[in-house]
Amino acid sequence: MVTYIEAANAPKKNTGAIRLYDTKADFAGMRAACQLTARCLDELAAIVKPGVTTNAIDRFVFEFGMDNGALPATLNYRGYKYSVCTSLNHVVCHGMPDDKPLREGDIVNIDVTYILDGWHGDSSRMYPVGQIKRAAERLMEVTYECLMRGISVVRPGVRTGAIGQAIQTYAEAERCSVVRDFCGHGVGQLFHDSPNILHYGRADEGPELREGMIFTIEPMINLGKPHVKVLADGWTAVTRDRSLSAQYEHAIGVTADGCEIFTLSPGGLDRPGLPPLKG
Repeated sequence: MVTYIEAANAPKKNTGAIRLYDTKADFAGMRAACQLTARCLDELAAIVKPGVTTNAIDRFVFEFGMDNGALPATLNYRGYKYSVCTSLNHVVCHGMPDDKPLREGDIVNIDVTYILDGWHGDSSRMYPVGQIKRAAERLMEVTYECLMRGISVVRPGVRTGAIGQAIQTYAEAERCSVVRDFCGHGVGQLFHDSPNILHYGRADEGPELREGMIFTIEPMINLGKPHVKVLADGWTAVTRDRSLSAQYEHAIGVTADGCEIFTLSPGGLDRPGLPPLKG
């Protein structure tokens, strides 16, 4: 049984109930936090280059947040010591910053969440490091398209499985695979909340979307097989076959007739380093 609850009446913990936020006041708070995250990700487009370390990226994200009155949500979250996740090449997600310089041809996902006035702005993008191979570029293009196809089906009355079906159908048609081990999630006044948003499935599965829901869609797409493993550090997830992996993430809110993407880039850099979309 799926339970929905008005966010104003909900406890500040994940109870399994799906929060329905006020689409005016609450969406405004969420919009401000998400746009701060989007601005940070825009700034990183000029910073990510060969020779830069992911520790330097981590420092930038921390300082950008401090300068704008926000805290990185990942810092000290369940023992995680960094302000950002930096997932490089075959790292699927939760890659930890270090002092190893980025190299020409790498691809890296940078996942930023800021807490601003109690709201969590959660988003990630892929960045090419210098000139990359066409296979890596194509994976990034497919993954971004997966994200946008998932978002395109969001409206009240649709089930969450429709998001997964849209993503899975496209990814597999492009001879890529969808990671099953991680998913999108409710977000807002909590970092991770109900419901889980799977990136595979069928349109008749999962909870029904209702106006006021806020969640992330964040497909992880592999060039090889979908299987992953978590390394001994307890965080870093990698592809078992060491194939390249990519991810893009937006936080969205369900409106009366569709959805609002809170984390859209103010600078048009939602897919930095890739050729402009046609049309």
